[in-house]
Amino acid sequence: GGRAHVYFDGAARGNPGPAAVGWVIVTNDGIATEGNRTIGRATNNRAEYEALVAALEVARDYGFDEVEIRGDSELIVKQVRGEYDTNDPDLRERRVRVHELLRAFDDWSITHVPREINERADELATDALDDD
Repeated sequence: GGRAHVYFDGAARGNPGPAAVGWVIVTNDGIATEGNRTIGRATNNRAEYEALVAALEVARDYGFDEVEIRGDSELIVKQVRGEYDTNDPDLRERRVRVHELLRAFDDWSITHVPREINERADELATDALDDD
């Protein structure tokens, strides 16, 4: 149980191009877990969604009740909050998956943050690309 801060970031070299995701889950005790992986070829926006999905799956599996999600993609944050339409069918499908995962939590919020606040998730996504 408890509350976690969930940071996510996706990276693509080219748009589309080789892509990867990174996430960090933080509690009051520090970093609970972090991870990254390559996801094949994707656009930047798809990589961002894939990172958010991965982070939420991990947070759910850890059993957190509340998540405060932070990402540096304003587009993804505003689409998930319903402030922007999602016209791309591929991204719409991922937004639906995000909302399915959010049902696992008693409470959630998603906030756009500057890249420097999201630095560790960004590093993890970049590391996955560099290691591939």
